[in-house]
Amino acid sequence: MKSNIDIYFFSGTGNTLLVARKIREKLFSSGYEVNLFPIEKSDPSSVNVNNTIGLGFPVAVQSTYPFVWDFIKNLPEGNSTEIFMFDTLAAFSGGIVGALKTFLLKKKYMPIGAEEIKMPSNFLTVSGNPEKNSKKVEKGLEAAEKYAEKLINNTAKWRRIPILCRILFYLGTNKSVWKGLSEKAALGISEDKCTKCGLCAVLCPVNNIEIKEGYPVFSKKCQLCMRCISFCPSGAILKSGKVVKSYKAVKASEFS
Repeated sequence: MKSNIDIYFFSGTGNTLLVARKIREKLFSSGYEVNLFPIEKSDPSSVNVNNTIGLGFPVAVQSTYPFVWDFIKNLPEGNSTEIFMFDTLAAFSGGIVGALKTFLLKKKYMPIGAEEIKMPSNFLTVSGNPEKNSKKVEKGLEAAEKYAEKLINNTAKWRRIPILCRILFYLGTNKSVWKGLSEKAALGISEDKCTKCGLCAVLCPVNNIEIKEGYPVFSKKCQLCMRCISFCPSGAILKSGKVVKSYKAVKASEFS
């Protein structure tokens, strides 16, 4: 790999952020200069194709979020640029690893490694047993460190899953599917609980939340990254009129 590595990542509730930090830590200890850039705050046209590039994100709908794909699709043309990926997931993807490799090859990048790392689920579920979640995070970070070692030793792999990947890729990037999910989310607010802090609007990566008269108002661009629900300090955000207690891996301040 090049001595300078730029990792562009998105993390909904902290899993991918933790993994990105662990990979940076291992690479840095081996003499690499590593920068972390949040995808939602980055301009893809500014990516330096003379450095080695890393991409990290959560799995969503067997692939990843549409705005993450938009960032990837707008990357500048590579110059045989080395690139690696990692994702975080609770169970299974199938629609991202092979599809991303195919896309990047067409854009003249050189894929050098891909790793899928299991972490606690954060999708519209009760936060689960803290002890079990802690163990999952620990194992996930161990896997991240091993992956970084493979990148350093040039032993990382990036597989293809042609037929299955193609089907799941189209499912996970279908606009109608995401529109239906956004509508199904039906996010709302409990005015009795809301403290009007505005944190949800600040954290939303797709600007789906607008503050009106102190309260958040949700548009129809939601991609269910879970940030607003997970980091609401008063648990005021509702889904379909119900309270959802969700998992989070870091503090909200760590996204700033």
